Amino acid sequence: MKSKSNRLDRFINQNSPFSISDTRLLIAQKRILVDGCAAHSIQQQITEFTQVILDGHCLQSNNPVYLLLNKPKGVVSATKDDDHVTVLDLIQHPQKNQLHLAGRLDFNSTGAVLLTNDGAWSRRIMSPGSKLAKTYEVTLSKPLTAEYCAVFQDGIYFSYENITTRPAILEIITKYSARLTLVEGKYHQVKRMFGFFQNEVLTLHRIAVGCITLAGLEAGSSRPLTTDEVKIGNKPA
Repeated sequence: MKSKSNRLDRFINQNSPFSISDTRLLIAQKRILVDGCAAHSIQQQITEFTQVILDGHCLQSNNPVYLLLNKPKGVVSATKDDDHVTVLDLIQHPQKNQLHLAGRLDFNSTGAVLLTNDGAWSRRIMSPGSKLAKTYEVTLSKPLTAEYCAVFQDGIYFSYENITTRPAILEIITKYSARLTLVEGKYHQVKRMFGFFQNEVLTLHRIAVGCITLAGLEAGSSRPLTTDEVKIGNKPA
Protein backbone atom coordinates (compact mmCIF):
# COMPACT_ATOMS: atom_id res chain seq x y z
CA MET A 1 0.00 0.00 0.00
CA LYS A 2 3.07 2.21 -0.03
CA SER A 3 3.03 5.12 -2.48
CA LYS A 4 6.16 5.55 -4.57
CA SER A 5 7.49 9.07 -5.03
CA ASN A 6 10.99 10.01 -6.05
CA ARG A 7 13.08 12.86 -7.45
CA LEU A 8 13.61 12.64 -11.20
CA ASP A 9 17.40 12.33 -10.94
CA ARG A 10 17.11 9.42 -8.51
CA PHE A 11 14.45 7.77 -10.65
CA ILE A 12 16.68 8.02 -13.73
CA ASN A 13 19.61 6.56 -11.80
CA GLN A 14 17.49 3.64 -10.57
CA ASN A 15 15.86 2.88 -13.92
CA SER A 16 18.53 3.56 -16.53
CA PRO A 17 22.31 3.33 -17.06
CA PHE A 18 22.66 7.06 -16.32
CA SER A 19 23.86 8.43 -12.99
CA ILE A 20 22.23 11.07 -10.83
CA SER A 21 24.73 13.65 -12.08
CA ASP A 22 23.94 12.78 -15.72
CA THR A 23 20.30 13.80 -15.32
CA ARG A 24 20.91 17.55 -15.49
CA LEU A 25 22.48 17.19 -18.96
CA LEU A 26 19.70 14.85 -20.11
CA ILE A 27 17.16 17.49 -19.10
CA ALA A 28 19.08 20.25 -20.91
CA GLN A 29 19.14 18.09 -24.05
CA LYS A 30 15.36 17.47 -23.68
CA ARG A 31 15.91 13.73 -23.75
CA ILE A 32 13.51 13.08 -20.85
CA LEU A 33 9.76 13.39 -21.21
CA VAL A 34 7.59 13.44 -18.08
CA ASP A 35 3.90 12.89 -18.81
CA GLY A 36 4.51 13.95 -22.40
CA CYS A 37 6.41 17.16 -21.60
CA ALA A 38 10.14 17.84 -21.47
CA ALA A 39 11.50 17.42 -17.95
CA HIS A 40 12.41 20.74 -16.32
CA SER A 41 14.18 19.93 -13.04
CA ILE A 42 16.26 17.22 -11.44
CA GLN A 43 13.99 17.65 -8.39
CA GLN A 44 10.81 17.02 -10.39
CA GLN A 45 8.68 14.54 -8.44
CA ILE A 46 7.97 11.17 -10.03
CA THR A 47 5.08 9.15 -8.60
CA GLU A 48 4.12 5.57 -9.36
CA PHE A 49 1.73 6.85 -12.05
CA THR A 50 4.04 9.33 -13.79
CA GLN A 51 4.94 8.39 -17.35
CA VAL A 52 8.69 8.77 -17.94
CA ILE A 53 10.30 8.39 -21.37
CA LEU A 54 14.06 8.59 -21.92
CA ASP A 55 15.46 8.72 -25.45
CA GLY A 56 12.17 7.33 -26.76
CA HIS A 57 12.21 4.39 -24.31
CA CYS A 58 9.42 4.20 -21.76
CA LEU A 59 10.84 3.73 -18.27
CA GLN A 60 7.45 3.80 -16.53
CA SER A 61 3.83 4.01 -17.61
CA ASN A 62 1.42 2.82 -14.92
CA ASN A 63 -2.26 3.63 -14.71
CA PRO A 64 -4.16 3.97 -11.43
CA VAL A 65 -6.84 1.33 -10.94
CA TYR A 66 -9.89 1.71 -8.69
CA LEU A 67 -12.34 -1.20 -8.43
CA LEU A 68 -15.49 -2.07 -6.49
CA LEU A 69 -16.10 -5.75 -5.68
CA ASN A 70 -19.29 -7.26 -4.30
CA LYS A 71 -17.65 -9.76 -1.92
CA PRO A 72 -19.55 -13.01 -1.37
CA LYS A 73 -19.65 -14.91 1.92
CA GLY A 74 -16.69 -17.20 2.51
CA VAL A 75 -14.15 -15.10 0.60
CA VAL A 76 -11.10 -13.74 2.42
CA SER A 77 -10.38 -10.01 2.36
CA ALA A 78 -6.77 -10.57 1.34
CA THR A 79 -4.70 -10.70 -1.82
CA LYS A 80 -3.20 -14.11 -1.02
CA ASP A 81 -4.35 -17.07 1.07
CA ASP A 82 -3.26 -20.70 0.74
CA ASP A 83 -6.51 -22.14 2.08
CA HIS A 84 -9.34 -19.89 0.89
CA VAL A 85 -10.57 -17.95 -2.11
CA THR A 86 -9.47 -14.31 -1.84
CA VAL A 87 -11.03 -11.14 -3.21
CA LEU A 88 -8.18 -10.96 -5.72
CA ASP A 89 -9.10 -14.41 -7.05
CA LEU A 90 -12.44 -12.93 -8.13
CA ILE A 91 -10.90 -10.02 -10.04
CA GLN A 92 -10.32 -10.16 -13.79
CA HIS A 93 -8.01 -7.26 -14.55
CA PRO A 94 -4.60 -7.05 -16.29
CA GLN A 95 -3.14 -5.20 -13.28
CA LYS A 96 -4.80 -7.35 -10.61
CA ASN A 97 -1.49 -8.37 -9.05
CA GLN A 98 -0.75 -4.70 -8.25
CA LEU A 99 -3.97 -4.25 -6.28
CA HIS A 100 -4.50 -4.03 -2.54
CA LEU A 101 -7.61 -3.55 -0.40
CA ALA A 102 -8.86 -0.18 0.79
CA GLY A 103 -10.84 -1.59 3.71
CA ARG A 104 -11.79 -5.14 4.60
CA LEU A 105 -14.78 -7.31 5.43
CA ASP A 106 -14.86 -10.40 7.65
CA PHE A 107 -14.86 -13.88 6.09
CA ASN A 108 -18.63 -14.31 6.49
CA SER A 109 -19.56 -10.68 5.80
CA THR A 110 -20.54 -9.61 2.31
CA GLY A 111 -20.75 -6.54 0.12
CA ALA A 112 -18.71 -3.57 -1.00
CA VAL A 113 -14.92 -3.88 -1.01
CA LEU A 114 -12.61 -1.39 -2.72
CA LEU A 115 -9.34 -2.37 -4.40
CA THR A 116 -6.68 -0.14 -5.91
CA ASN A 117 -3.00 0.17 -6.79
CA ASP A 118 -2.96 3.78 -5.55
CA GLY A 119 -1.50 3.74 -2.03
CA ALA A 120 -2.09 7.42 -1.33
CA TRP A 121 -5.76 7.10 -2.32
CA SER A 122 -6.37 4.06 -0.14
CA ARG A 123 -4.73 5.70 2.87
CA ARG A 124 -7.07 8.66 2.50
CA ILE A 125 -10.05 6.32 2.20
CA MET A 126 -9.12 4.44 5.36
CA SER A 127 -7.96 7.40 7.44
CA PRO A 128 -10.12 7.99 10.53
CA GLY A 129 -10.04 11.67 9.63
CA SER A 130 -11.80 11.04 6.31
CA LYS A 131 -15.14 10.47 8.12
CA LEU A 132 -16.21 8.48 5.08
CA ALA A 133 -19.65 6.97 5.64
CA LYS A 134 -20.06 3.21 5.29
CA THR A 135 -23.56 1.71 5.20
CA TYR A 136 -24.48 -1.84 6.22
CA GLU A 137 -27.57 -4.02 6.18
CA VAL A 138 -27.66 -6.16 9.31
CA THR A 139 -29.84 -9.03 10.54
CA LEU A 140 -29.95 -9.84 14.25
CA SER A 141 -30.87 -12.77 16.47
CA LYS A 142 -33.09 -10.70 18.79
CA PRO A 143 -35.71 -8.01 18.14
CA LEU A 144 -34.63 -4.40 17.75
CA THR A 145 -36.11 -1.48 19.69
CA ALA A 146 -35.98 2.31 19.44
CA GLU A 147 -33.43 2.29 22.26
CA TYR A 148 -30.82 0.96 19.82
CA CYS A 149 -31.15 4.06 17.63
CA ALA A 150 -30.61 6.42 20.56
CA VAL A 151 -27.61 4.52 21.94
CA PHE A 152 -25.95 4.26 18.52
CA GLN A 153 -26.45 7.99 18.00
CA ASP A 154 -24.85 8.78 21.38
CA GLY A 155 -21.92 6.41 20.83
CA ILE A 156 -20.92 3.21 22.61
CA TYR A 157 -17.92 2.91 24.92
CA PHE A 158 -15.34 0.24 23.99
CA SER A 159 -13.36 -0.45 27.15
CA TYR A 160 -10.55 -2.35 25.40
CA GLU A 161 -9.53 0.72 23.37
CA ASN A 162 -10.89 3.18 25.94
CA ILE A 163 -12.84 5.01 23.23
CA THR A 164 -16.44 5.90 22.50
CA THR A 165 -17.69 5.31 18.98
CA ARG A 166 -18.70 8.27 16.87
CA PRO A 167 -22.43 8.89 16.38
CA ALA A 168 -23.96 6.28 14.07
CA ILE A 169 -27.32 6.27 12.30
CA LEU A 170 -29.44 3.15 12.80
CA GLU A 171 -32.61 2.70 10.77
CA ILE A 172 -34.79 -0.22 11.86
CA ILE A 173 -36.18 -1.98 8.78
CA THR A 174 -37.97 -4.95 10.35
CA LYS A 175 -38.10 -6.49 13.80
CA TYR A 176 -34.81 -8.29 13.15
CA SER A 177 -33.07 -6.17 10.51
CA ALA A 178 -31.64 -2.69 10.24
CA ARG A 179 -29.53 -0.35 8.13
CA LEU A 180 -26.50 1.12 9.90
CA THR A 181 -24.30 4.01 8.76
CA LEU A 182 -20.88 4.57 10.38
CA VAL A 183 -18.07 7.05 9.78
CA GLU A 184 -15.34 4.88 11.30
CA GLY A 185 -14.20 1.28 11.20
CA LYS A 186 -13.02 -0.09 14.53
CA TYR A 187 -12.19 -3.78 14.88
CA HIS A 188 -15.44 -5.77 14.50
CA GLN A 189 -17.25 -2.53 15.27
CA VAL A 190 -20.72 -3.44 14.02
CA LYS A 191 -20.80 -6.74 15.89
CA ARG A 192 -19.46 -5.10 19.05
CA MET A 193 -22.02 -2.30 18.92
CA PHE A 194 -24.90 -4.76 18.75
CA GLY A 195 -23.05 -6.84 21.34
CA PHE A 196 -23.70 -3.95 23.74
CA PHE A 197 -27.30 -5.23 23.72
CA GLN A 198 -26.16 -8.87 23.70
CA ASN A 199 -27.71 -9.19 20.27
CA GLU A 200 -25.82 -11.41 17.84
CA VAL A 201 -25.26 -10.24 14.27
CA LEU A 202 -26.37 -13.04 11.94
CA THR A 203 -25.57 -11.37 8.62
CA LEU A 204 -23.61 -8.25 7.73
CA HIS A 205 -23.74 -6.78 4.23
CA ARG A 206 -21.97 -3.53 3.29
CA ILE A 207 -24.07 -1.79 0.67
CA ALA A 208 -22.16 1.48 0.26
CA VAL A 209 -18.88 3.29 0.89
CA GLY A 210 -19.57 6.99 0.60
CA CYS A 211 -21.32 7.52 -2.74
CA ILE A 212 -20.13 4.14 -4.05
CA THR A 213 -22.99 1.61 -4.03
CA LEU A 214 -23.49 -1.98 -5.13
CA ALA A 215 -26.46 -1.11 -7.33
CA GLY A 216 -26.66 -3.66 -10.16
CA LEU A 217 -23.45 -5.46 -9.15
CA GLU A 218 -23.90 -9.18 -8.56
CA ALA A 219 -22.09 -11.07 -5.79
CA GLY A 220 -18.59 -11.99 -6.91
CA SER A 221 -18.54 -9.34 -9.64
CA SER A 222 -16.48 -6.16 -9.82
CA ARG A 223 -16.47 -2.91 -11.79
CA PRO A 224 -14.23 0.16 -12.18
CA LEU A 225 -15.12 3.21 -10.13
CA THR A 226 -16.42 6.24 -11.99
CA THR A 227 -14.50 9.50 -12.01
CA ASP A 228 -16.86 10.97 -9.42
CA GLU A 229 -16.54 7.89 -7.20
CA VAL A 230 -12.75 8.10 -7.24
CA LYS A 231 -13.02 11.67 -5.95
CA ILE A 232 -14.12 10.41 -2.51
CA GLY A 233 -10.43 9.62 -1.93
CA ASN A 234 -9.28 13.03 -3.03
CA LYS A 235 -11.20 15.09 -0.52
CA PRO A 236 -9.08 16.55 2.30
CA ALA A 237 -9.58 14.92 5.69
